[in-house]
Amino acid sequence: MGRDIENYNESIFESIKHINKYGEEIWYARELQTILGYKQWRSFYEVIEKAKTACEHSDYAVSDHFADVGKIVEAGVSKKSILDIMLTRYACYLIVQNGDPRKKMIALGQTYFAIQTRKQELQEEDFRVMTEDERRLHLRNDVKGFNKKLATAAQDAGVRNFGKFQNCGYQGLYNGETAADIKDRKGLKKGENILDHMGSTELAANYFRITQTEEKLRREQIKGENNANNTHYYVGQKVRQTIKDLGGTMPEDLPTPEKSIKQIEKEHKRFPKK
Repeated sequence: MGRDIENYNESIFESIKHINKYGEEIWYARELQTILGYKQWRSFYEVIEKAKTACEHSDYAVSDHFADVGKIVEAGVSKKSILDIMLTRYACYLIVQNGDPRKKMIALGQTYFAIQTRKQELQEEDFRVMTEDERRLHLRNDVKGFNKKLATAAQDAGVRNFGKFQNCGYQGLYNGETAADIKDRKGLKKGENILDHMGSTELAANYFRITQTEEKLRREQIKGENNANNTHYYVGQKVRQTIKDLGGTMPEDLPTPEKSIKQIEKEHKRFPKK
């Protein structure tokens, strides 16, 4: 039973998680409604209202955790706009706490969001005191996980040449440089992965590129290999422009760390953190 619950959490609640343009995790109320077993939006909206009240009583700004958004859905031969709500992890936690406890999904949701919210708090606390090497390990693992999601989203969009698709994203972010160009500039050997030779700032820029492209492909239901490639390039350009607007260092101008991720991993295995 414990394994069933764990698999349910990972495969269901994680599968409807999205990453917004700020790199934050969000959920949509309409999707959460289905997962939690509420057939009518009216009934689920009453739970959301209770969650909003709980949020307000906890001295948090409701608007920071519950954001009304419009959603276009099919209605026979036409389309119509319906209300949806963009939720933070904390908002989801409050919703399941105020849901019908007789529903199995609510009980599972309470466990999931309580554990994940605490994990997030601990990660944020840990990240503030991490060394640069530890930040690189943390971000590299996140990039690896979301690259898999991006590959799936690209495949669903019709991409068959994933190498070309990846290069489009790099070219947008690195002012025209392909993965091979980046590899040459960094002086890497054959078989070495460029992502293993990036500092935390460069990894964070690529993480943002990856998560936003995956989200945009799914949100806008982009189809066709050329359209997907153009989307990846566009997002890369937007991330680059954001870095420029903030006065940051362009990715190609960031230094290449002396140690690779693989070297750091070996050191951590040899000398684990106490």
